[in-house]
Amino acid sequence: MDILAKSLNENAVIAREKGIYPYFHELESRQDVEVVMEGKRRIMLGSNNYLGLTVHPRVIEAGVAALREYGSGCSGSRFLNGTLTLHTALERDLADFLKKEAVMTFSTGFQSNLGILSAICGKNDYIICDKENHASIYDGCKLSYATMLRYRHNDMAHLESCLKKVPESAGALIVTDGVFSMGGDVCNLPEIVRLARQYGARVMVDDAHGLGVLGEGGRGTADYFGLTDQVDIIMGTFSKSLASIGGFMAASADVVDYTRHASRPYIFCASIPPASAATAREALTILKEQPELPGRLASLSAYMRQGLKQRGIAIRDSETPIIPIYTCDAMTTLQVAKALYDAGVYVNPVLPPATPATDCLLRTSYMATHTEALLDEALDIIEDVVKRYVQ
Repeated sequence: MDILAKSLNENAVIAREKGIYPYFHELESRQDVEVVMEGKRRIMLGSNNYLGLTVHPRVIEAGVAALREYGSGCSGSRFLNGTLTLHTALERDLADFLKKEAVMTFSTGFQSNLGILSAICGKNDYIICDKENHASIYDGCKLSYATMLRYRHNDMAHLESCLKKVPESAGALIVTDGVFSMGGDVCNLPEIVRLARQYGARVMVDDAHGLGVLGEGGRGTADYFGLTDQVDIIMGTFSKSLASIGGFMAASADVVDYTRHASRPYIFCASIPPASAATAREALTILKEQPELPGRLASLSAYMRQGLKQRGIAIRDSETPIIPIYTCDAMTTLQVAKALYDAGVYVNPVLPPATPATDCLLRTSYMATHTEALLDEALDIIEDVVKRYVQ
């Protein structure tokens, strides 16, 4: 058999045939609340730019200044020639903000989970993983060679049953998203921490969608629950609230130092480019200066949830800026996404295997820089389109 004789997912093939293929639309403008995409204005309800800082003048200028001072790239890994003063300054700032001893940065958020899990866990260890965790966590589990046990989403009784299966001689790490990227719901961190302590496990929170969203001044899920000192590892990204690219691990100084010397995705990958490090650091500075930004984001998200409910649109309730709209089957979801796109609203269709076949959805997400007037315009379009397609 020819190893290159591969076939596309059936939904993708059918979507192309029907003219409702939803992927790889081209942006012709900045990532903002309104964008120009393929020649037309669209209201952006599909970005993870939660604080709207990708277009902030200070963030842009920080990137430009870093390009002038340090050039366009590092041409090496952090382990060798690729550590800049920008990297270490960003790590110190993040550690102080998150109230952890130390931080190390990775080149992407996806790579952060690969690098952390494969360094911390080995073939004699167990990783206990929420079923709805991000794909990068699953791939990190594979790379670690640890035994992975999955528990039903936010089901603490099932989590405990998994913990009971871990041999006393094995190390155990519970890994959970802080804010789940598709549903927008928040993990039951207090119970996770309690069970971890009871069964001698450690806790890691992927806070990619929690940083800048939850907690005092946007410090994330652990801070939101008052459990920062009881979460052993916090992972996060710069590609969302911090308006850049890259990722990080926050933990004790000993754990960070070990991971720096053991993580293959860290040791063998070029470091974050200067402009990306500088823009992330400036975005963090703005967040510290304007701790009201996450509150504004929460207010706008609540406004949108209320508007959708008032219009009879079926959503999964949450307290975050991720609001899923239920559209049931895959083809209906693709049709609704295309109709919304044509009407001037961009959203992200979510299909199997990311969801069950009968629970497909449109993932909408919001920014602190949206306005109520813009959301009202989007609500009118969503109501018109969804009620035409979803019974």
